[in-house]
Amino acid sequence: MNEVMKVANAPGTIDGWYALHMLYRVDWARLRALQPGEREEGIADAEKRMAEALGAEETHRGSSGFYWLLGHKGDLMAVHLRPTLDALAALENDFAKGSLGDCLTPSYSYLSVVELSTHGSGGRTQEAQEALEGALRARLEPNLPHTRYICFYPMSKLRGEDRNWYMLSAAERQELMRSHGLIGREYAGKVQQIITGSMGLDDWEWGVDLFAEDPLQFKKIVYEMRFDEVSARYALFGAFFVGLRIEAGDLRRYLAI
Repeated sequence: MNEVMKVANAPGTIDGWYALHMLYRVDWARLRALQPGEREEGIADAEKRMAEALGAEETHRGSSGFYWLLGHKGDLMAVHLRPTLDALAALENDFAKGSLGDCLTPSYSYLSVVELSTHGSGGRTQEAQEALEGALRARLEPNLPHTRYICFYPMSKLRGEDRNWYMLSAAERQELMRSHGLIGREYAGKVQQIITGSMGLDDWEWGVDLFAEDPLQFKKIVYEMRFDEVSARYALFGAFFVGLRIEAGDLRRYLAI
């Protein structure tokens, strides 16, 4: 009976746009083997497709960002936010069919949905909840910040034998998250974030995107949060991906042979 009551205390979520992170490796040997005209045609085609994806912001049909990754985990990362999974599937398919498609090998992907927790919202009237949802619409359907740097990582909450986040009471989770959120507020103006939920959609439970003009702020905020009880006792982290934002016209410079 006690376990049933705990499940009933699960906080609800307000869900917005779907999110797809697509990572690619550049097949440099294949790209180098192309004739100059073919290579130019492929890059021009990729730039056109990038520009079309980026243009979704103008009519509030979604948001996209392209990033050149540092390290060996991939070369190019595309982040797409769209109202439906169908729209994301069409985007993924469109890039696969591009003239440069054979030179880009998918290396990783992550599917999720922009999520806001209603933890602690109990007791609101339906009208108040609807007003809250209206005020948060911009956070549910966001434009990706146009900062120079991005840091993306997936994460989950611990479900171990000794410590299990999901068996804590609603009040305990709320208090822990309140303390956790206070640290994040200290980085207002330095780091922007978008949290996406991925339970039932991908291997981890959440995806976290951090955006900043100073990449050192990624280290600072994650380091500080590691000492907070929510992270120290209950957080599990996946791989971290850090990249530099590029616009469609920048692609030629990165793919120069």
